[in-house]
Amino acid sequence: MKRTGILNADLNAALSRLGHGDIVLVADCGMPAPAGVPVIDLALMHGVPRFEQVLDALLGELVIERCVAATEAQGTVAGDWLSGRFTDIEYIGHGELKALSASARVFVRTGEATAFANAALVCGVPF
Repeated sequence: MKRTGILNADLNAALSRLGHGDIVLVADCGMPAPAGVPVIDLALMHGVPRFEQVLDALLGELVIERCVAATEAQGTVAGDWLSGRFTDIEYIGHGELKALSASARVFVRTGEATAFANAALVCGVPF
């Protein structure tokens, strides 16, 4: 049994298959999952688990090269969560973020019910 880190077996397996440039889409419970992208559904109920909890768990496991979020997230609670973790966020329209999600290697659905709590995390390398 793992001692630390992400314990969800499906999420752990999906993260282990990621490479440089791959996208992990961390989404609130309202973001539509794109067809053909594996979904790891962590949502239990509204607010559980929170977007920021899942984001922090992923940041503890992955090297992230950049973050892409919706322009509409700026000035929101979700935007504050992201700006507290990333110094440089690329902002695109919410519709564009939905389109980008189709190229994600994994879609992680949280229980978050806060508007625009979605982020595309682009994987980097540790060297």
